[in-house]
Amino acid sequence: MDIHYSFIIPVYNRPNEIEELLHSMVQMNYAKKFEIVIIEDGSSETSEQVINTYTNRLNVSYYKKHNTGPGDSRNYGMQKAKGNYFLILDSDVILPENYLKEVDAFLKKNFVHCFGGPDDAHKSFSDLQKAISYSMTSYLTTGGIRGRKKTMGKFQPRSFNMGISKEAFEASEGFGNIHPGEDPDLAIRLWKLNYKTALIPDAKVFHKRRISWGKFYIQVNKFGLVRPILNLWHPETAKITYWFPTMFIAYVVFSIIAVFLGYWYFILIFGLYLTAIFINATISYKNFFIGFQSVIAVLVQFFGYGKGFLESYYYIHLLKKVPEQKFKKLFFTK
Repeated sequence: MDIHYSFIIPVYNRPNEIEELLHSMVQMNYAKKFEIVIIEDGSSETSEQVINTYTNRLNVSYYKKHNTGPGDSRNYGMQKAKGNYFLILDSDVILPENYLKEVDAFLKKNFVHCFGGPDDAHKSFSDLQKAISYSMTSYLTTGGIRGRKKTMGKFQPRSFNMGISKEAFEASEGFGNIHPGEDPDLAIRLWKLNYKTALIPDAKVFHKRRISWGKFYIQVNKFGLVRPILNLWHPETAKITYWFPTMFIAYVVFSIIAVFLGYWYFILIFGLYLTAIFINATISYKNFFIGFQSVIAVLVQFFGYGKGFLESYYYIHLLKKVPEQKFKKLFFTK
């Protein structure tokens, strides 16, 4: 199969991020031509002026539409794209110069119709962004499971760094209207259509993620809300590991109660875990302040996700509420 790549990038009010992403694409060491499709998803602050400065250096197609969410915008971009393999990115990523080279080498050797790649923090990111990146990708948190799983066939890509063939897109009809969660939902539906997915470990992107504690909490809380909905739609994918953040919250509450009853052992284990986070993050970034912020980021991640998961499970699985009615904020309408 002769692969022709089209990058699909939805954007919403983030022209500065698009500028950084396009600048990194200019630096890529991939010799063949590739297409970039940018979809302006109803932005009030458009990226048009930024994109115009790159049209003489990159093959960019730019489309504007009303706001229907990132999933539908990606579908729109893939319908417009000229390539036969789509590389889906969030607007807040930066590509290493070898990104497309690594993707192409992997697919030529082990072709799959859908793949995902890991993410990391760029050296230029703020201390807060590095701490949040640590909490989402470290082996000591739940983030490391998704980002480093090397088994073929059942990896769930995330749409900040994801590839899908035109054939698989057309067969699956692309992303649904839930957000977040549209990417694992698509991966699961592809499995049901007998398409395999894979992780390309060397196809890494630098992912900014959230830039404040409040926005980070909202993001991980939505991740927690979405998972029981996905388990309702695809019950065969439900796992005990999705309960871990909620169990973490329960353990912390139990440990605090135990202290008042004179039992210090449980809170000591909790403290040792946070100490391990601090030491590991400090060594990783060679910065004590990032180590301290990483501890906070892990707590925000676990409490935000765990609370969201428990709330959604209660309403969706116990009270049998309709997801689209109970959690309207998670669904976009076209």
